[in-house]
Amino acid sequence: MSVARENLLPRLLEAAQSLSDGTDIASRLRGILAAAAELTGSGSASLIEYDESALNFRYVCASWHDPDAGKPDSRIPLNGSVAGWAFLNRASLIVDDAKNDPRHSKKVDEVSGVAVRSALGSPVLSRGVPIGALEVFNKPGKYTDDDILVVETLAALASAAMRNDILERELASTKEETRELDRLKNEFIAITSHELRTPLGLILGHATFLKELLAGNYDEQVDSIVRNASRLKEIIESLTSVDNYQTGGALVRPRLVSMARVIEDVCATFNAMAEKKKVGLKKVLQPGSEMWADVDAGKIAIALSNLLKNAIAFSNEGGEVVLRGEQHPDYVKVSVKDDGIGIPAKDLPFVFDRFYQVEGHLTRKHGGMGLGLSVAKVMVEMHGGRIWADSEEGKGSVFSFILPTHTPG
Repeated sequence: MSVARENLLPRLLEAAQSLSDGTDIASRLRGILAAAAELTGSGSASLIEYDESALNFRYVCASWHDPDAGKPDSRIPLNGSVAGWAFLNRASLIVDDAKNDPRHSKKVDEVSGVAVRSALGSPVLSRGVPIGALEVFNKPGKYTDDDILVVETLAALASAAMRNDILERELASTKEETRELDRLKNEFIAITSHELRTPLGLILGHATFLKELLAGNYDEQVDSIVRNASRLKEIIESLTSVDNYQTGGALVRPRLVSMARVIEDVCATFNAMAEKKKVGLKKVLQPGSEMWADVDAGKIAIALSNLLKNAIAFSNEGGEVVLRGEQHPDYVKVSVKDDGIGIPAKDLPFVFDRFYQVEGHLTRKHGGMGLGLSVAKVMVEMHGGRIWADSEEGKGSVFSFILPTHTPG
């Protein structure tokens, strides 16, 4: 006997809610089959999935818990079965006299170990495409339109559960592939960086020796060698910095540091670059404030240097770069503002990603590998700080970071 109409909705809602309770897919499908049998007053229920390669159905779940369900010898044929009719016609089918109805497959009796007297089957659809069927068997009375509604509703829930399971497995596989690619990438960077250090060191050493030996005759050529070798060395060091942070190999040696002094030193380093570019370089510091912070001064200087170098490089001739430092109760804030070309809104969320470069003729001419900002981010985050950018295309950018006055744990 079927469940009373007024009790159908609460039970269906219960079955639907069970899909998100965190249990495994088998438990969720068993719950759906239990609801199907209970709400239609059936003796048993099963869920089968169509196998395109074999052109028949395999059992996904069945209330009789047949350990052989799903093996080749327990497959249900597409033609001559209730499931096959429902699958092909995308509609529910009631068979009241299974014994004498050619649309019922006797294979179901063999697999279940029960003589099937009556059956109701509904297609399981995924985005309108049939992928299987949900069946209930042996109701004492005849199946009704209410029973069809129940089974079709539960078939939709089964489809959602099966699709979610596929998506979860695909997501897990994608995550594993991503982890492996990330491991290979980090391994490649580590090996490449290590192998390049020695030849670069030799190039720089011999180039310096040749410059002294040649006594000014080939200064331009030797300076080009030194300049480009130094650039390669800088790229390698940037790659190594990011890789060490991501693999947990980076070390922070904090001590009480005057951020005002760090700002002064970094500015002094880039005075010549700013003058050559005819860009004004301005410091704004709170008078008498040293802005003490518990940081690794070398690493923070690298972060600030990369921000300042970018600001000067992307500023127009005659522009101005303002480096500002502020002391707050729990943190120190440092910002670098320029009035240069700015960053398009679509690129702003990605500027700190490794190797990311803003496209366009205004930025590509400056070269680089898109490592400077990612290194700055790494150096700041090593100290438990935060870094971000604000920009408007054509009007300039502001890169800011904050550092806690005491490094966490």
